Formats: sequence, C-alpha cells, structure tokens
Amino acid sequence: MSHVFVDESTARDYLMAAALVDPQGLDRARRAIRALRMPGQPRLHMKKESDRRRRLILTSVAELAPKVTIYRAGTSYRTELERRERCLRALVADIARNGHTHLYLERDASLVRRDRQQLIEATRMVGYADRLRYQHESATSEPLLAIPDAVAWAWAKGGEWRRRCEQVVVDVIDV
Repeated sequence: MSHVFVDESTARDYLMAAALVDPQGLDRARRAIRALRMPGQPRLHMKKESDRRRRLILTSVAELAPKVTIYRAGTSYRTELERRERCLRALVADIARNGHTHLYLERDASLVRRDRQQLIEATRMVGYADRLRYQHESATSEPLLAIPDAVAWAWAKGGEWRRRCEQVVVDVIDV
C-alpha cells in the first residue's frame, strides 16, 4: 500500500514532483510537516515562505527521506495542460510498474475534472484501473502534499535550493 503525493511547479519548465512516502511512516511524516506550520498557518507553501523557513522545511523533508521522482515537460508541448497530461501519463505508468496503490494530487479546482478523465484513460492504458486509488486533496487537509511542493519549488529554483533536496530526488524523467 504505497502512497504517492504529487504537486507541480510551473516556474520554468513544467515540473511534476511525485513523492513516495513509506506507508509505515505516514503518521510520523504528517506530524513532522504539521509541526513546521506557524501558528495560524493552515499549510506550508514554499512560494510564501521566507528563505530561513524554506531551509528549515527542506531540511525537514530530507529527514523524512521520501523518494521523489520529478517529471519534466519542456516547451516542446504547446500548453501547460498538455505538459501536465504527459507528466500524469508517465507517472501512472511508473506507479503501475512499481505497484503503488494510492495517489494524492494537490487540488486545483480548474483541473480536477480533466485530471480524472486523464487518470481514467492512463490507468486503463497500463491495465491498472482497478488497482490505483487517486484523489485530489487540498494541502490544508493532506499535509504530505507539502513534500512535493517543497521539492518541485526547490528543483525549479536551482542552485542552493536544488542542492538541499537532491538527496531525496531519485529520478528526473523528461516526458
């Protein structure tokens, strides 16, 4: 019962970060991420954090040791929607190949319907439609969505930020 948490960055290339979290460590990881929130802060979001907080978040994410795969779709695709679709298809193929069972995507109301249709098609294409449970969640209700948010943000920024998350990135796949 493996759990994969997904978020994206569109800062440069289109990046979709998929963080695999050990199912036995889910509760501990959620507590660790919640503990990073400031009083009154409903969620972590790298774009809105100070550099000091970003360093703390990335250090904490590294300590949780998720296995993150980054799917990168460059400008050869015409639209961001097309880039997202290509990344989702590659992600689903990898999920099926590795036997993961749960997929959590950060909720963007404008994309949920389209994502669901693409996920139906992608899981059918790889013969995994009856095995993968997927859902869109808000980062306020699923704290572990902060992991792919942090890694995608840092990877897109490059330099020091990328170095801070390199140890948890197991693969970068160009789609």
